[in-house]
Amino acid sequence: MDQRPIGVFDSGLGGLTAVRALTERLPSENIVYFGDTARVPYGTRSPDTILRYAEQDIRFLKKFDVKALVVACGTVSAVALPKIANDYPFPILGVVAPAVNAAARATANGKIGLLGTSATVKSGAYEREIKALLPSAEVFSTACPLFVPLVENGRVRKDDLVLMTVIEEYLTPIKAAGVDTLILGCTHYPIIADAIAAFMGDEVTLVNPSAEAVSSLASLPNFSENTQGGTLRFYVSDDPVGFSKNAELFLGHSVGDAVAQISLEETLR
Repeated sequence: MDQRPIGVFDSGLGGLTAVRALTERLPSENIVYFGDTARVPYGTRSPDTILRYAEQDIRFLKKFDVKALVVACGTVSAVALPKIANDYPFPILGVVAPAVNAAARATANGKIGLLGTSATVKSGAYEREIKALLPSAEVFSTACPLFVPLVENGRVRKDDLVLMTVIEEYLTPIKAAGVDTLILGCTHYPIIADAIAAFMGDEVTLVNPSAEAVSSLASLPNFSENTQGGTLRFYVSDDPVGFSKNAELFLGHSVGDAVAQISLEETLR
């Protein structure tokens, strides 16, 4: 087995949904995670800035001799990944293509909804990928800028009045359009999947891009699904204490003090 780690990065905590999926599907793999918490969120940045941040994040993880990298950020996957995916000597998997493939398999009526950051929606990446697979599909997209701060402040339960009010505002037009499949196009959003499902109804299939990306990774050579425990290392660019406190919500377990703060500027010199 190739013992080199899998690298995972996101602008903050959301990419931990991919880490959780990795530890469940590939428990023997070693994982190095970087959360760029000093510059979160990426979803409101310009395309040039998102590209620059993504390149810096990848350069940091490359130092660990990763054998593959998961871009656990919907914004980077949509905006920057097409420009840099072939620039490195290891496979780089984003969340857009795996999620689109899953949505195309799931839809029966060809009406697919997309929830994402402003940058993801503006990029049109999901729409292009969906149309390439299903030319007759109708895609209904909406930006949901309040979801990330709600999740990171623990407002995740379907009985939370604030969360459900925001969900109703964002999702009412998509529900009225009659979608039967809904892509949760930001890695924070699976944390509130139960609340979204409660609003949309049982007839709508929710697609978790993190889980789909991990399934794609598991199909590649040199990845093991045996039950030997792998290692987890976490790095952030700001506030490791806050990251550790909130990580349990995403991972389902505590990370304790196993989080290190780094300076990208110093590390990449």
